[in-house]
Amino acid sequence: MEIKSSAFKNGARIPAKHTCDGVDVSPSLAWSKLPAGTKTLALVCDDPDAPMGTWVHWVVYDIPASSAGLQEKLPPLKELANGIKQGMNDFRAIGYGGPCPPSGEHRYFFKLYALDGPTGLKAGATKAQLLAAMKGHILAEAELMGKYKR
Repeated sequence: MEIKSSAFKNGARIPAKHTCDGVDVSPSLAWSKLPAGTKTLALVCDDPDAPMGTWVHWVVYDIPASSAGLQEKLPPLKELANGIKQGMNDFRAIGYGGPCPPSGEHRYFFKLYALDGPTGLKAGATKAQLLAAMKGHILAEAELMGKYKR
């Protein structure tokens, strides 16, 4: 399974457009090579370099397996028309909250999970709630990492 972005390559700098220094919109993401049996996908973006511990920037789940990715500038809605749900990030908001490191260069991991069914969660779940709901249902994982320094 693979996850990519047209905005940045794995290990490269995330453009300011997708951060608090720009318009702070989510990057477009595309995936491929999903394992057989994938029914839904989930995505978590977090920053393990945050001073107070891992900071969650984006929680998305119940993405249909028929989806090939997420468009740029996904609206900050709990539920989207295609059944996709978004959760609460550590900025206490629904949807994407871009990189905004207080100091130094941070790494941002976009982790994609292939699941054998829907999560059963209502919209607005936290990363912890999503990880608990996915336990025992993950078929494969893929990761894209970008860096940002202010």
